[in-house]
Amino acid sequence: MDLAIYRRRKLANRIGLTLSMGAMALGLIVLLWILIVLFKNGFSALDWAMFTQSTPAPGSEGGGLANAIVGSLLMVVLTALVSTPIGIFAGVYLAEYGDQSKTASLTRFVTDIMLSAPSIVLGLFVYAILVAQVKHFSGWAGTMALSLIAIPVVVRTTENMLRLVPGSLREAAFALGAPRWKVATFVTLRAAKAGVMTGLLLALARISGETAPLLFTALNNQFFSTNMNAPMANLPVVIFQFAMSPYDNWIRLAWGGALLITLTVLILNIIARVFFREQNAR
Repeated sequence: MDLAIYRRRKLANRIGLTLSMGAMALGLIVLLWILIVLFKNGFSALDWAMFTQSTPAPGSEGGGLANAIVGSLLMVVLTALVSTPIGIFAGVYLAEYGDQSKTASLTRFVTDIMLSAPSIVLGLFVYAILVAQVKHFSGWAGTMALSLIAIPVVVRTTENMLRLVPGSLREAAFALGAPRWKVATFVTLRAAKAGVMTGLLLALARISGETAPLLFTALNNQFFSTNMNAPMANLPVVIFQFAMSPYDNWIRLAWGGALLITLTVLILNIIARVFFREQNAR
């Protein structure tokens, strides 16, 4: 009887392992297929003109993505400047001061909703409160939409990383007479800085390829512009528009832009994992 049960369990285990390995192999095959097609078409589209010339007009030859690259960089950098202090300070408050606070509970609830909200909803929200009021698209509106996506990620990551800091470290600082705000900023936050940086980099990786919120906020601009108070070119929207066009050079530029975003996200994820590994080693 025991032998029959053992054989049945062993068979079920083998079936489960086989199905799991098959699902993993299928996922890897599809992922590799996507990456192979992307790298093949993307690298063939890379040239010096892509980084020095602006997007071409319909039907014209040549052109590049200089205006879209600069526009995306401006909005992502400004988003980082906005989301970093807000997200980190909010995370510090939730972890160090908000254990029994109703305000902290409400903040966590809103943060969780924003984490799960579709990006297009956040884009429509910014369109309604900003773009529709000033009657024009702008880089500032795009930055606001991307910030609403990045801030909850930074808040949640910062809070989780601070909660991993041992309580004995706080107690030692309190025993030396340090006030609570110094313990929170100079002891626990410094101890969790690698994890906080990981959250920030992951947030930037997430917003780098967001298209839907920018369609309602920054829109696009065929010309090179650094004016944040006007419609601004950006890689996600340019890829979205060029990939569906009938022009071969536009499709080629779309593949090149997709490769640039993929490499950027890959680099940010590698940096984040290096920080996370450093934190685990400590």
